[in-house]
Amino acid sequence: MKRLFLMAAILLASGAAAQTPAVDAARATGAVGERYDGYLGVAAPVSSAVRSQVASINIQRRKLYSNLATSKGASPEDVGITAGCQLLARVGVGQAYMLADGAWRRRAAGQAATVPDYCR
Repeated sequence: MKRLFLMAAILLASGAAAQTPAVDAARATGAVGERYDGYLGVAAPVSSAVRSQVASINIQRRKLYSNLATSKGASPEDVGITAGCQLLARVGVGQAYMLADGAWRRRAAGQAATVPDYCR
């Protein structure tokens, strides 16, 4: 699993699942956030254009996760959750994030990035 974690981190660091300026702005306001499963989610009302861009980014991520899963003999869901560990660790102050319970949260000033126990 550590090797899978490393591969997912490399993919994400390479910018392969890059975001758009509109999505970046929505992330900064907490309207769009990272989910525990490695995908973006909509946490508050956004324009249809931003919603469409989030869907497009998630399609790109799904493709990356599926390709890595195939090459490593894992499931795309496992790769996504592994990537989610890295993505949740990068959530900035004021940004939204979702853990496995499905509730949206915002990272507060002075609060460490929240990652599930299985990420450690």
